[in-house]
Amino acid sequence: MKILVTGGTGLIGSAIKKINKASNEFLFVGSKDYDLVNPIHVNRMFEDNNFNAIIHLAAKVGGVKGNSDYLADFFYENTMINTNILNMARKHNVPKVLSLLSTCVYPDEAVYPLTEDQIHNGAPHKSNFGYAYAKRMLDVQSRAIKEQYGLDYITAVPNNIYGVNDNFDLINGHALPTIIRKIYEAKLSGKPPVFWGSGRTLREFTLSADIAKALLKLIKIDNIEGPVNIGNTGEYKMINIIKSIAQIFEYNGEILWDEEKPEGQLRKPSCNKKFLNIVPNFKYTGINDGLESVCKWFSEQYPNVRGF
Repeated sequence: MKILVTGGTGLIGSAIKKINKASNEFLFVGSKDYDLVNPIHVNRMFEDNNFNAIIHLAAKVGGVKGNSDYLADFFYENTMINTNILNMARKHNVPKVLSLLSTCVYPDEAVYPLTEDQIHNGAPHKSNFGYAYAKRMLDVQSRAIKEQYGLDYITAVPNNIYGVNDNFDLINGHALPTIIRKIYEAKLSGKPPVFWGSGRTLREFTLSADIAKALLKLIKIDNIEGPVNIGNTGEYKMINIIKSIAQIFEYNGEILWDEEKPEGQLRKPSCNKKFLNIVPNFKYTGINDGLESVCKWFSEQYPNVRGF
């Protein structure tokens, strides 16, 4: 199996590459190689390369502020990327495509924990509905192609992903890499970090290497009925995550909160029983070990990390 990985230079693509660094089984494609919003570029990507499976990770992503401020842009670009990839894969008769969704696809009002059958049961949270609906349509298109053309196109749903090679941009990055950078720079400067919201929100976190391993398992299994939640379960209050990172960096200074800034949904716990039935005995990295490893990597690489 020759596998194309879109978003190959991103957080999860880099994790897949690290796991398979000696393998010629994978072709990693990043935004500098092809413009996936442009169907002509996507067609050229398929004509330039030979592969018979795709792990589709490429997306326009951002934190709460980016998603809220650019709802239309996030919807358009992600819809175009996803439609182009899946439609061209279907035209070129690629038999297997595994695409990554996000827990934001789930309704704002749902039954917890979030199970795969609830994805289309209501509107997503208002803070990122553009991105969420684009991701939902990725699932719809995958199921439609599978039903009409018999191709094995499925989707997987992670929760909050963190890891090495993340985007540490203070405006457009996700919560955890932003926290890591703010705490680290607060220790360097002596100025207290300011975090958005109240710190009372609850989130689940999965190390990017674990998501990469989960996708590598699923891409080799035929005829899975998607979507599949693949994230590690167990909620953590954001204020406690911040305290843990401060402890790792030995930052003992003040921490401030701006409660006028958005912080997203209060909680969105997921259920991964379906995945664990498909891949029994899958092992996730604990949050403490994961944070230790990422913070160590960040301090060693700083400031030569994404987002600067």
